[in-house]
Amino acid sequence: MPSIFSRIIAGEIPCHRIAENERFLAFLDINPLAKGHTLVIPKQETDYIFDLEDQLLADLIVFAKKVGLGVEKAIPCERIGITVIGLEVPHAHVHLIPINAIGDMNFSKPKLSFSQAELSTIAESIRTQLS
Repeated sequence: MPSIFSRIIAGEIPCHRIAENERFLAFLDINPLAKGHTLVIPKQETDYIFDLEDQLLADLIVFAKKVGLGVEKAIPCERIGITVIGLEVPHAHVHLIPINAIGDMNFSKPKLSFSQAELSTIAESIRTQLS
C-alpha cells in the first residue's frame, strides 16, 4: 500500500507545495512544530532513509539545503534545524524546522495549527524566496 507521502506525490492528497523536481518534493508539514516547518521527500518510495542509494541521499540533502535556505529567508528564525526521525511515516523524509533554540525541535511538544489559508500564505512566502 502506498505511503501517505506517495499519495501526496500522486496528487491524491493535497499539500502546500514548496518546491518540486523530478526526484524530490518539499511541502509544509500539516502538524508543524513551527511556522514554515517543511518536509522534504524523495519521490521514490523508500521506508528508511539509509536504504536510499548514496547519490539519491546526497541529492536529497542538496535539495533540502536549497529549500531550507528559502524557509530561512521567509520565516524569521535563528537557524533551520534539520532532522530525520523516520518512525511516523514509512517513507524517507527530512524535517526542516525554523528554530531559535534547541528545544524548538522537541517532537513531543504540542503541534501548531494553521488554517488552510495561512498555510497557503506561508508556502507562497517560502516559494518566492526560492526564485
